[in-house]
Amino acid sequence: MAVTSTTIKTNRLAWLEGIEKITNNFLLRRIVKALFTIWVVTSITFFVVRAMPGSAVDILIQDLTAAGYSPDDAKNQAASLMSINLDAPAHEQYLEYVGNVLQGDLGKSFKSRGLNVSDIIAGVLPWTIFSVGLSLVITFTLGIALGAVMAYARDTWIDHLLSNLAAILDAISPYIIGLLAILFLSVLWKIVPIMETRGAMSPGMQPEFSFEFFADIFSHVKVLAFVYVLSSIGSWMLIMKSNTITTLGEDYVTVARARGLPDLRILSAYVGRNATLPLFTRLAITIGFAVSGSVLLESLFTYRGIGYQLWQAISGRDYPVMQGIFIVVTAAVVFANLIADLLYGWLDPRIRIVGGSS
Repeated sequence: MAVTSTTIKTNRLAWLEGIEKITNNFLLRRIVKALFTIWVVTSITFFVVRAMPGSAVDILIQDLTAAGYSPDDAKNQAASLMSINLDAPAHEQYLEYVGNVLQGDLGKSFKSRGLNVSDIIAGVLPWTIFSVGLSLVITFTLGIALGAVMAYARDTWIDHLLSNLAAILDAISPYIIGLLAILFLSVLWKIVPIMETRGAMSPGMQPEFSFEFFADIFSHVKVLAFVYVLSSIGSWMLIMKSNTITTLGEDYVTVARARGLPDLRILSAYVGRNATLPLFTRLAITIGFAVSGSVLLESLFTYRGIGYQLWQAISGRDYPVMQGIFIVVTAAVVFANLIADLLYGWLDPRIRIVGGSS
């Protein structure tokens, strides 16, 4: 009995030491937190979909029965599409669902019979990454540059003009900007053909590595990317202006000016670098949200990205596709936050001690 008691105490101490190592390790803390968040969202999605009025499973069975399936065949078909055993208790269905998700099986679409949700998402996600990624690069670059100009030209007419413009753009809904862009650029001024504001590429065009293909997709994404830039550049400008003004008041900038260093040297080596660092963590988080695209804008431009696909799934009550998109978007945002935490912890080691960036 004494040996057993000693063994139990030894195992308990080893377990506690392992927990303490995880708690004290910055990287492990962040990874565990990210995985826990994804699990929580996946669980909430599972139960919320099944708690919706009408029950997604019951609605599908009714639709299949109306289409000519027998009640038993409709139930079996619904179970196959939902990737669950409908006769099993809720907790067993949940465990089976989580197990399928861990294996990359997100189920099959209700509307696109026979198509895996993962294949549907893989088909639309690159378009969203392309459109939002392109606009994000432009927005980040211009936002930093204009924000620095606003800070250096503080209290001048340039500062007042750009600050007011940034505040206005930040306040207007992206959907309104999209409507105005189509109205003026395509309808009134006829700068952009109306067909180039519809879809991701021209009818009959096939994805291929050629100049014609890339020219075509750029012609279709340019107005959408322009709207993305206008709707998000204001916040980047204002944040960069605030960071630059704060950095200009630091002692090392005062010393650099006292040494007679030119303004361009101070801007590039002292002010710009330090004012931009906090924005890189925000950029990492923004990239995570970029994966979700914009439901309203992609629907407005009928741009077949993940946002447009989500809108189609909501409209058609395609619950497996909805669940799959929510999981993918959540994972992207969570891991983007993880990268932001690690990046900020690398830039400022003090963050590792206090527990991560806010």
